[in-house]
Amino acid sequence: MLDKPREGASPDAPFRLTSLAHGGGCGCKLAPSVLRELLGEQPPGGPFERLLVGTETGDDAAVYQLDDGTCLIATTDFFMPMVDDPYEFGRIAATNAISDVYAMGGKPLMALAILGMPLGRLPTHMVREILRGGQAIAAQAGIPVAGGHSIDAPEPIYGLAVIGTAPPQSIRRNSTARAGDALILTKALGVGLYSAAFKKEALDPAAYGEMIASMTTLNRIGTELGKRAEVHAVTDVTGFGILGHGLEMARGSDLALHLNANALPLLHEAERLAQAGYVTGASHRNWASYGEAVALAEGVPDWRRHILTDPQTSGGLLVAVAPEAAQPLLAEIRAAGYPCAALIGRMAEGAPGVVVSG
Repeated sequence: MLDKPREGASPDAPFRLTSLAHGGGCGCKLAPSVLRELLGEQPPGGPFERLLVGTETGDDAAVYQLDDGTCLIATTDFFMPMVDDPYEFGRIAATNAISDVYAMGGKPLMALAILGMPLGRLPTHMVREILRGGQAIAAQAGIPVAGGHSIDAPEPIYGLAVIGTAPPQSIRRNSTARAGDALILTKALGVGLYSAAFKKEALDPAAYGEMIASMTTLNRIGTELGKRAEVHAVTDVTGFGILGHGLEMARGSDLALHLNANALPLLHEAERLAQAGYVTGASHRNWASYGEAVALAEGVPDWRRHILTDPQTSGGLLVAVAPEAAQPLLAEIRAAGYPCAALIGRMAEGAPGVVVSG
């Protein structure tokens, strides 16, 4: 299934945008094991007392405390296209980048564009549409794209560097979950499976629309979560899949994360596509990177494991919340525009890792 032209889009695009990239979306991310190897022997940046969050726990953004009442949140995220409509590519990439600020409990302030394009191979009007899509999402978030940087690159790349703020008490890390916390996931899983089917022209229009809607929904609920004392930890679920980002939370918090595979919210076609083998290469790399730290219940089929390792582009937030507040908070999250939000597990004492039941 090819993208249907949007109203106002150029009808004479000579190729699929995805044909210029070897991968797409957050599936382009380096595998968790490779990233740990690259960062493992990096010297410390030195002591910086006001640097509250750096690279030590693989958190979603850096946090620097400016004064007693204000922290600066800084992040960057970019990738290659996973759809052929350039405007939608821009929207997806921008939503994904801004999410890191929300995941820290912050409010975005401004963004800078990161653009790499294969000159001579990509028509100018398509590049303009990518930028326009990114600006449209930034406008929804209430921030400007105030500048940026561009280069000639062999594959199309787009994303944002985003700056946000939060009071120190609102900062939420991925490493501060507590034993007994309930876990909420705010968006459905399956974007990587949908992307794999799209590349093989096996995704129907309804499923394509569902995928776009999920990836362009801002995680703005994160700003509100940072204000709630009962919310102890937050991270967004992107390229490492629910298992990988859950494992980061478990390791950072020195706890075991218990995940109920049957409770995971899924896009409507995710189970069927997983059973049919529409799996990304990133899903296999993810499992190879962290499989030894994951205990799967006996009899869990491969297709369900592929959902667990499925790389999400602009995925939802994984929220660790005090158990007595879980149900009321879940209702609030759903009412705020995240109807697929679900309780998916809990944190417990035990060796850091993920235990999967169901």
